[in-house]
Amino acid sequence: MNKTIFIIASIVLMMLSACSTIYYEGLEKIGIPKRDVMVHRVEKARDTQEETKEQFKSALQQFKAATNFSGGDLEAVYTKLNDEYEASVSKAEEVRSRIEDIEDVSQALFTEWEQEITQYSNANFKRSSQNKLNVTKQHYRQLIASMKNAEARIAPILTVFRDQVMFLKHNLNAQAITSLKGELGNIESDVSALIASMENSIDEANAFINTMGKN
Repeated sequence: MNKTIFIIASIVLMMLSACSTIYYEGLEKIGIPKRDVMVHRVEKARDTQEETKEQFKSALQQFKAATNFSGGDLEAVYTKLNDEYEASVSKAEEVRSRIEDIEDVSQALFTEWEQEITQYSNANFKRSSQNKLNVTKQHYRQLIASMKNAEARIAPILTVFRDQVMFLKHNLNAQAITSLKGELGNIESDVSALIASMENSIDEANAFINTMGKN
């Protein structure tokens, strides 16, 4: 990276950071603290994961149905599979965006929390607040690790979906269906693992939300 590009990148990052700061400060002024924003974003991420789980179940069902093709309009089969693939890609992007939103507000929340702890003159209050921060950070790390673990399982599945859909598009014959049948077992296994990982992440999100409500 040359010096000019580095400077431009640095300016963009500072502007984005400033925008986030201004956004959170604006919410604070109307009575919405960063803590509530974080809980809301975790809820949205949880709901998106639930929707994503259902989308991949739907895609798997369409792939299974395609392997039972015994004559008719193969182009219609391709269209259905492609629609499912595109919908799955859209959900994958949404999951990634939700995680980034949580990371953004968590950084702002924890930074503010740490700064405020230093302002205590009462040692007991300071210790209690620090303990709560430590516990919240631990639960947060578990949540993000779980969400990212689930998200990481999506890309390999999408790669297989894309390859099979394109192969069907380019051939529209029995060879393409045979190829899909040969890959179906792996697709089923990968989607099952994704769903299990998503369900674990959803549980972590619910646990984190409950923890934030008690603190």
